[in-house]
Amino acid sequence: MQRIAFIAHDEEKPALIGFVQRHSDALEDCSLVCTGTTGKRIQEATELDVERKQSGPLGGDLQIGAEVADDALDAICFFRDPLTAQPHEPDISALLRICDVHDVPLATNEASAEHLLAGLLDL
Repeated sequence: MQRIAFIAHDEEKPALIGFVQRHSDALEDCSLVCTGTTGKRIQEATELDVERKQSGPLGGDLQIGAEVADDALDAICFFRDPLTAQPHEPDISALLRICDVHDVPLATNEASAEHLLAGLLDL
């Protein structure tokens, strides 16, 4: 079973939720982990089971990074807002670094997430 993390900056949460909804059939066979608010919104919008970490500002992104270091994640989809991200939102640089160190794919937008899922789940 593939284990995939989902994170989104505030402005990108609707796009990520729509992405997860469109792929919910494929994702129901995966183990999903999310930062707190993103996970809550995915749970409300889908019937998918989601393991929720802390919200991003409280360290949820770091908890997900620790799972990468522990070889407990297969991929991350982090829909980031490159233009108007707020100071309280998770910083992608630490996640990029740990994913590169451990050779874990990380998608930063909808187009790259489509390709990541297609490769990971043979869509």
